[in-house]
Amino acid sequence: MSKVAVSSGHHPFGLIFWQMAITSVVLAAYIAIARVKVPIDRRYLNFYLVIAFIGTLVPNSFSYIAIRELPAGIMSVIIATVPIMSLTVALIARIEQFRLSRLVGIVLGVSALMLLALPDVNLNGPTALSWVAFAFIAPVCYAVEGNYVAVKSPKELSSVIMLFGASVVGTFIIAPVAWFGGYWVSMSHGWQAPEWAIIGSAVGHLCAYSGYLWLVRRAGAVFTSQLAYVVTLTGILVSILALGEDYGKLMWVAVAMMLVGVSLVRPKQAIKSTKNTKNTKNTKNTKNTKNTKNTKNTKLS
Repeated sequence: MSKVAVSSGHHPFGLIFWQMAITSVVLAAYIAIARVKVPIDRRYLNFYLVIAFIGTLVPNSFSYIAIRELPAGIMSVIIATVPIMSLTVALIARIEQFRLSRLVGIVLGVSALMLLALPDVNLNGPTALSWVAFAFIAPVCYAVEGNYVAVKSPKELSSVIMLFGASVVGTFIIAPVAWFGGYWVSMSHGWQAPEWAIIGSAVGHLCAYSGYLWLVRRAGAVFTSQLAYVVTLTGILVSILALGEDYGKLMWVAVAMMLVGVSLVRPKQAIKSTKNTKNTKNTKNTKNTKNTKNTKNTKLS
């Protein structure tokens, strides 16, 4: 949808305004019906502001600009680096623990990005690597945001309230920039595919982002970023079927490397769950053994 939305030359700032404005209106209606309280003191406003910037304004700006020059399928592969970047940020912040397998995953992910810039991938032109690097800003922002939400989000805020607050704050920031900067996208003229794509993108943003914020607080940033599997595979498939994009052999090598790299970035929650399961089984076995011994002793007595 992003690829279609930018096809008519719409500026990223204008597209982001509508994305955030539509999200704000829809969530405002839901909050009014559900009678949910939205906290707006300084602490919460600062949180909304951070989420608006690193979750939408900055990454979407870079993504919309990059997708004009890059195929949608390539963008889907680049977004797959979110788990790898999430782990990198988590390691730097000491939220996650280092393991050799994770380092291998990071190396594979970076290598896959380098492959995307080779001629066989069909990126057209010597500036391919620069556009890949440009698009890479978005997953870096998402990685920082995921770890920030996992650690700093107020427990009393639901994902809907977080998204609503960030969308409203973001709308007030981007509106004057789009209007006075000459980046406004008018929706009052006859609607064509780009205009419908803007609406579809906004609805997709609303559904996916609220679900993302809900999950990242319960499973952590690294685990939640495993959604990149879905993003990459469906992004490539749709770009081929709907947009008629075609890729060289190296593209599929890069996809395979990226997916293997993501699989090696195993979340700590999964490790703990595995250990807890084993410990639980061992405890049960120990109890059963003790019960068996006690039963035998009772019979002997």
